[in-house]
Amino acid sequence: MSGQGCFINGKWVAAESGTLEALDPATGAVITEIARGGPKEVEAAVSAAREAMSGDWAQWPAVERGRVLSRLGALIADQHEAIAKIECRDTGKPLSQARNDITATARYFEYYGGAADKLHGEVIPYQDGTTVMVQREPYGVCGVITPWNYPAQVFGRTVGGALSAGNSVVLKPAEEACLSVLTLAELAADAGLPAGALNVVPGLGVEAGAALASHPGIDHLSFTGSPATGTAVARSASERHVPLTMELGGKSAQIVFADADLDRAAETAVRAIVQNAGQTCSAGSRLLVERAASDAMVSRLAERFSALICGPGLEDLDCGPLINGAQKARLESMLERGRAAGMQILAVGRVAEDAPAAGHFVPPMLISGIPADHEVAQEELFGPVLTVFEFDDADEAVALANGTEFGLVTGLWTRDASRALALPRRLQSGQVFVNNYGAGGGVELPFGGVKRSGYGREKGFEGMKSFTTMKTVVLRH
Repeated sequence: MSGQGCFINGKWVAAESGTLEALDPATGAVITEIARGGPKEVEAAVSAAREAMSGDWAQWPAVERGRVLSRLGALIADQHEAIAKIECRDTGKPLSQARNDITATARYFEYYGGAADKLHGEVIPYQDGTTVMVQREPYGVCGVITPWNYPAQVFGRTVGGALSAGNSVVLKPAEEACLSVLTLAELAADAGLPAGALNVVPGLGVEAGAALASHPGIDHLSFTGSPATGTAVARSASERHVPLTMELGGKSAQIVFADADLDRAAETAVRAIVQNAGQTCSAGSRLLVERAASDAMVSRLAERFSALICGPGLEDLDCGPLINGAQKARLESMLERGRAAGMQILAVGRVAEDAPAAGHFVPPMLISGIPADHEVAQEELFGPVLTVFEFDDADEAVALANGTEFGLVTGLWTRDASRALALPRRLQSGQVFVNNYGAGGGVELPFGGVKRSGYGREKGFEGMKSFTTMKTVVLRH
């Protein structure tokens, strides 16, 4: 039943509207069916979550919340390979990348399990005869809407943070890939999470997602996805003045100066765009190279791109398929318009000869010649395409890096210590990696963007705090 139901109040519940097909992006075949949850199921899930906030879950001491999250992390680690294979087939990503995702998911619950009893308030010096305490408290019922590109990881960083702070959760996963999330919800119950503390309603965004974003019983919303959908979610939340955490993607640049370790930069740049077939919010999709090093850097990149192979995730090649035909068509259309604007293909990988014809495969591609204001240079492609630009000095590099509406992650490659310390302050980005590029970074590192990339932070202790509100208590004695 877990493959076809909504997980509400600790049990699987069939959706009134029936089911949706879960498709393998590598073959187009039906893997299984998932519930088509809608307003009715969201209503039941919110009611269960609110009841949990007025029942035993709300009374649990922080140390007990931490213990159950730590147990969940251990259960995920115990079933690591099975969950990784589910993630691999459902999203299409190579198996080794899916394994890394599940390792990170377990780590989130280990981290937030340990953090739960360390969320402290503070005392503020004030007037004589008073004691002022600032306390952090859970919002209550948190609505969480997660994407299809990293279902398990985003489950870990959002649900882990929300539960550790004492909230209850209603989660709507993306209909394109949510089988790992359904598995994790059941494991959470096995770990001892009480009924109603975590509820999962799969279904279409326009049905279940819209119902969750507009539900009057939600006290806080967390959304990860496209800017267009994020705008709709924010509009719904604004009508009820509900606080939001929004992670809306990026057009991240890696800046490579001539004094950098070019071999290491090239290897990292390829990995940062090929991971998950480029379907990563923090993908390093733009490479800005100092003109003096451009030929040497492009030569290194071209050699690596030409050797890349994409195919089914279970074959664990360099790159898997895109999530669906619509995403592939969108990418190919944007690249066609790029060709019309002067785009040059510097190197391209290949699709494995035995890859299923129905799979949504796009070979990794290294390109240049795109005007900086073209959509290929400005918009998220969400595919394994790296665009190269040249610059002459640090000012031009910063202008190019900041020259989109996004601001999620930036990479900076240089051996100049002064430059390495000074330039991050000028970059409009939520994260800056110097001489490395961690994409979303580690579990401990606050993650989020500026400008069109969203607001608020996930991961680390700041991610836990984002699921709390502050209360000031002024005591006269």
